[in-house]
Amino acid sequence: MATEAHGAEEGGLVFHPMDQFIVKPLFGHGDVGAFTITNVTLWMALTVVCIILLLVIGTSRRAIVPSRSQSIAEMLYGFVYKMVEDVTGKDGVKYFPYIMTLFMFILVSNFLGLLPMAFTTTSHIAVTGVLAIFVFLAVTVLGFVKNGMGFLGLFWVSSAPLALRPILALIEVISYFVRPVSHSIRLAGNMMAGHAVIKVFAGFAAIAAISPLSILAITAMYGLEILVSGIQAYVFAILTCVYLKDALHPSH
Repeated sequence: MATEAHGAEEGGLVFHPMDQFIVKPLFGHGDVGAFTITNVTLWMALTVVCIILLLVIGTSRRAIVPSRSQSIAEMLYGFVYKMVEDVTGKDGVKYFPYIMTLFMFILVSNFLGLLPMAFTTTSHIAVTGVLAIFVFLAVTVLGFVKNGMGFLGLFWVSSAPLALRPILALIEVISYFVRPVSHSIRLAGNMMAGHAVIKVFAGFAAIAAISPLSILAITAMYGLEILVSGIQAYVFAILTCVYLKDALHPSH
């Protein structure tokens, strides 16, 4: 655990930037089991509720002159739809609902995590890892269903010299199975790092001499985290589209 301490015994400054990522039971105390309702459970449930409010309740009127919530929902819908169509082609549009769900869950989770006293669920590899593994399994199964053994052509670089093809094939296979790791760690690492830095700057705000500088740094980091929250949702979604394209068109 990252800890910064200054004269703890004398009542000085002590703060723990990583404490905000501890998973705790929502009711009572004790160990966290497989079916324990935790702070992660709560904030994931709030994420789902916010998505329903925006995409279902917010668009229920289907007004010709849209409300703010309908405008936001339509903008997000159009943005993700165009991304799926541009990257995967017309064949991939049928999988748009899955990618839209991933994008919205990550985006809303990231933004909710910026609220005071909130818990950022996407900062945990247990959450992002599950999302990445499901993408990996779905894309792999789809690749074999659509192309049969021809899906293995994804790993065979036919444009390379014949002597290098087996080596490149091995590299491609390794990189393919590393996809869930990079896919999940990228999101969790970025969210955890940003929130930890904000907490560090917040700890220094208690020192009067550097308090104004600390508050300025917190404001700048908070603005950066808003940007990162949106970018990381986009990166996760567009990488999913790229993997989907490989499954649909392995020869390309």
